[in-house]
Amino acid sequence: MQNKTIRLHDLQFTPFINEGKIITAIDQIANRLNKDLADKNPLFIGVLNGAFMFASEVLKRFDYDCEVSFVKLASYKGTETTGEVKELIGVDRELSGRTVVVLEDIVDTGNTVEILEKIILKKGCSSFKIATLFYKPEVYTKEIHIDYIGIEIPNTFIVGYGLDYNGLGRNLTEVYQLKLDNMTNLVLFGPPGAGKGTQAEVLKQKYDLVHISTGDVFRYNMKNATELGTLAKSYIDKGQLVPDEVTINMLNAEVDKNPNAKGFIFDGFPRTETQADSLAKLLASKGAGISAMVALEVEDEVLVQRLLERGKTSGRPDDAEEVVIRNRIKVYYDETAILKNYYQKQDKYFGVDGVGEIDDITERLSNVIDKL
Repeated sequence: MQNKTIRLHDLQFTPFINEGKIITAIDQIANRLNKDLADKNPLFIGVLNGAFMFASEVLKRFDYDCEVSFVKLASYKGTETTGEVKELIGVDRELSGRTVVVLEDIVDTGNTVEILEKIILKKGCSSFKIATLFYKPEVYTKEIHIDYIGIEIPNTFIVGYGLDYNGLGRNLTEVYQLKLDNMTNLVLFGPPGAGKGTQAEVLKQKYDLVHISTGDVFRYNMKNATELGTLAKSYIDKGQLVPDEVTINMLNAEVDKNPNAKGFIFDGFPRTETQADSLAKLLASKGAGISAMVALEVEDEVLVQRLLERGKTSGRPDDAEEVVIRNRIKVYYDETAILKNYYQKQDKYFGVDGVGEIDDITERLSNVIDKL
């Protein structure tokens, strides 16, 4: 596989799955189909436009009598699924009593699969099966069983081997994933009272970034009793730390909600080198990475006075007592010292003077970000 970036329309894509791996996956699917459907004269239904290459390769490997038909449905616009599936070309064969195998290029949310199942079962087929070349288990939301899976992939946008980006890329014999490393992904740190929240909001607006606060993400998931929120609450209720895996899965869900984001501001995560490694792996799976750790630097005495002043109106008990404030600051430095060293080794740590007017601090932060 050529290790090169390609451009389709306005986006760049990097190598993801080579042709050899794809062919191996198709061979395995075909072998199972031959074993399961010998002498059953199945009807293969390819889903256009994406499944044309996959369908042709499967059919070349099927050793028994069969029939072929195609349907065309649409649910993608650009790099995002619209969530609405519209049937454009229907099934024109008699399906009553038949064994039907749907050949899909990719199954992600499962919306297309759900519509096809309803159409085909309504026509009275005796057996309904689904074979897909690519499958995204992270985002599959349906109860319908996928019978034959070629390659499981993370929730990244791919092109090639039948899949396209606005019409281009279907003819590629290898698969590429959307390149996201031109994104600006920041780990934003600052001791209590440094104004991190204020600056995060300003930077979010200025650079069109998505601000992901770990605290906000936890509160949202627990308030809405999501699966991850319920799991996290079960640990918290026992007085235990929430495992990193749960936190990273929450962050993954937040990233996936914003597939066209120009970048992210990660606030409150990571706290340890292990978490930093997990975040790096998460972003790498999506073709991206951390651009920089940016830390607001403010002298302790300034922080103490700021927080004591804030405590007069904030109502927060941890802003009211100096000894508590100093302990919070100490905890912050104990944590960030580890991460400072971690990102310094990658030349990604940037300390920024956090004293002065808000606009002046924003300008200092912007000078760092603009050079990334």
